[in-house]
Order: sequence, then C-alpha cells, then structure tokens
Amino acid sequence: QVKIVESGGGLVQPGGSLTLSCTAFGYPFSDFAMAWYRQAPGKERVEIATIGTIRDLQTYDESVKGRFTASRDNAKNTAYLQMNNLQPEDPAVYLCHPRPTNFWGQGTQVTVSA
Repeated sequence: QVKIVESGGGLVQPGGSLTLSCTAFGYPFSDFAMAWYRQAPGKERVEIATIGTIRDLQTYDESVKGRFTASRDNAKNTAYLQMNNLQPEDPAVYLCHPRPTNFWGQGTQVTVSA
C-alpha cells in the first residue's frame, strides 16, 4: 500500500524559513521523480518544484526560484523542500507527488504572518 506523508509546515514570519519533508512508502522511491505543489484557498493547485531521478535534476517555478530548494534522500525514502525568505504570497497547503503516479499525500499547511 502506497503512503505519502508531508510534514514540516507551520507558522513563520515574513523572511523566515521552513523545511518540508515528504516520506513515501509502498513503491520504489528512487525510481520516481518527486514534484512539489501548493494550493492556496480558492486557487488551483500549482506545481512549484521537481527533483528528478538522474543526478537529482531540479526545476522550479519562477515564483520560488532562488528561494526554495528541492532535495531527496533515497535511503530514507524522503524528499525535502527547503523554503527560505518566505513571503506573504507563499501561504498554502504544500503537497508532494511522485511522478508519474496517481499518489498524493494530505499536504502540510504553511502560514506566513507577522
């Protein structure tokens, strides 16, 4: 049975940092790329970062480029999203999604407020 669990969200002040974790079970973790998405209330889910399986190649949406960094530790079946300089436009539920699959976790809430 596949299980995807995101964690690490919380409340931070503008300019603060958080590291999200995505731990996955039930499929060969190292064989699949991992994409990070976020969804703000009333808005569509948006892909913001991916980390591949070959040399951990990463891609980023322009909204987070230079501030967020995706990484992975295949030995721990875990992907990470380091988020720095968080801004008022960043609050959302953040989700990870192994690609190409239909698996999703429940997400973790990130709030940015002074």
